[in-house]
Amino acid sequence: MQSVCILGRQSALGLAELESLYGADKLQPVGTQAVIIDVDPCLLAFDRLGGSIKFCKLLTVLGTTHWREIEKFLVKASPEHSKQMPEGKMQLGLSLIGFDISLSQLEATGLTLKKALRQTGRSVRLVPNKTPELSSAQVIHNHLTGPTGWELILIKDGSKTVVVQTVKVQDIASYTRRDRERPKRDARVGMLPPKLAQIIINLAVGTLAEDKLESICEIPAGSTIPRPNLGQTILDPFCGTGVILQEAVLMGYEAYGTDLEPRMAEYAAQNMEWLEGSFQLLTMGVEVEMGDSTSYQWEQDFNFVASEVYLGRPFTAQPTPEMLNQTVSECNLILKKFLKNSYTQMNPGTRLCLAVPAWQTSPGKFKHLALIDQVEDLGYNRVSFKHVRSEDLLYYRSDQIVARELLIITRK
Repeated sequence: MQSVCILGRQSALGLAELESLYGADKLQPVGTQAVIIDVDPCLLAFDRLGGSIKFCKLLTVLGTTHWREIEKFLVKASPEHSKQMPEGKMQLGLSLIGFDISLSQLEATGLTLKKALRQTGRSVRLVPNKTPELSSAQVIHNHLTGPTGWELILIKDGSKTVVVQTVKVQDIASYTRRDRERPKRDARVGMLPPKLAQIIINLAVGTLAEDKLESICEIPAGSTIPRPNLGQTILDPFCGTGVILQEAVLMGYEAYGTDLEPRMAEYAAQNMEWLEGSFQLLTMGVEVEMGDSTSYQWEQDFNFVASEVYLGRPFTAQPTPEMLNQTVSECNLILKKFLKNSYTQMNPGTRLCLAVPAWQTSPGKFKHLALIDQVEDLGYNRVSFKHVRSEDLLYYRSDQIVARELLIITRK
């Protein structure tokens, strides 16, 4: 019962998230955009995975990447599969990952497959491809995860082809609602996407025990029924408008947030009130206070720290070297003071995931905080991953100067 997750645009983040939650030995990367997960599908909390855009069932692995051979296999195997589906018009979609196949070739294969399926007596509609991989929106719009829907994804993995069927895609409507309908937003402090907030939380939490996995899989994130109570608290010491607090609560954690600015603390509190009413949460454990993370004494106990720290000036154009160095120095100092302050207030082994700034100085080249290489001197160990390089844990757009670098550490 192996499953496959199709990773998002910056696949290293999604792969690290999965490794953090389920362990490196349970994962087998497939190409650059997918991973086979050797975990009971019932224990995969897909709604809480910010870095995986599609959840799939592994159908087979072919020992070839030759397109004609792949096409022959699909034409032979698909009619038999269709007999197991309920009656009704079949919606068929094809997606490619890693293949250098033109859209016209893909369409031709789709039409050949459609013809083979129709010979079994089924009515079939082929979903047209605008890109090699159908988007989540296309999958949802065309009901490809419904009883008579079928999205086949063909993933090139070296000399092999992994064939999977999409079971579920990210609930983009819920993400949009949580992102854009909150009453208080502030572009000046950055707009942390809910997906990235989920990744940060999952990287902070680390490997989950099986009883916790069972608990969080019982209720979908954002559900209007009682959420699971995991009995653990997430601290966000730079909470801003409360995006991480919001996602932590929806994932079943208690949430504790502080921010230096009174306005931000008030915004976060109002957004949490909106969340409780909009998602009809019957229970919600959250506390928001005003406090400077470099000196504040947190009154509540917490188990993990998940936060986007101070990112410095929101540059829209490449800064001068002097301006950049000044900003880097400011961010470095604030993070150093925070780590020194929090060290005395957490237990050994406490895990943190911090989104810290990195600056894109030229395409694909970044200036990083010096403190990242000095965390051991402050009493922390940096967490490393088997399947992902730490330097690849960056969230950014190609035209963006200020990126978010995910720093995962534990208190010694």
